[in-house]
Amino acid sequence: MKLIMLGSGTSTGVPRIGGADGRGDWGDCDPAEPRNRRSRVSIVVESKAGARLLVDTSPDLRAQLLANGIDRIDAVFWTHDHADHTHGIDDLRPMRYGRGAPLPGYGHEETVRRLRSRFGYVFAGQHGYHTICTIDTLDRLRLCAGFGVRWCQMDHGPAQSTAYRFDADGRSIGYATDFSAINREMVDLFDGCDLLVVDCLRREPHPTHAHLGMALELAAAARVGRAVLTHMDRSMDYAALGAEVPSHVLVGYDGLVLEA
Repeated sequence: MKLIMLGSGTSTGVPRIGGADGRGDWGDCDPAEPRNRRSRVSIVVESKAGARLLVDTSPDLRAQLLANGIDRIDAVFWTHDHADHTHGIDDLRPMRYGRGAPLPGYGHEETVRRLRSRFGYVFAGQHGYHTICTIDTLDRLRLCAGFGVRWCQMDHGPAQSTAYRFDADGRSIGYATDFSAINREMVDLFDGCDLLVVDCLRREPHPTHAHLGMALELAAAARVGRAVLTHMDRSMDYAALGAEVPSHVLVGYDGLVLEA
């Protein structure tokens, strides 16, 4: 089972627009380190048979798919409806080409409701264009494209985000982004995961995201094999952070590929 990290940055990416010369605000991140250049978060999980699930449709999705040579997915899952996780949804259109039916898509009930309201044309077609994607709730979903699928809800400040666990080929990959507290359901969901991709905005606590201490706490509580940090801001220099974390914790970066 394979993880492909399409994007690893926070909602503004790294570098952030601005800077003294207008070419980007890198904060504490070394601009000479390519792994500090972060687009908005999204992942693909791939089974041994080649089935692929996409999690979230970031605003950078087109560039991410091209950079990673991904021209086909079998389904898409959304964690929540915030712009940095959904506004690349139109880039799913080429994934519809050559298919006899729309791409299947899934999310929590509230996420489904909000996405249908905002992107109705994607899920119903318009002006002679095919429906790109269907969208259904997760309530009865247990299997998708050969993957076992489990999920739970997480607090994301005043909102909520969906955590996912995907199992295939005797291995497991968990995904927990955009959470601000650890609950029992999360620990149970990720218990014994081979690989956990986990929210880690910065070192200091934040009202809507996990910080470094919380990310490490979840990985330890769930007894995961390896953890990969994601959704990092411009304070999280790749080399400096890599020197701080335990050996079983990796600093994620755009284009990272790992076997679970």
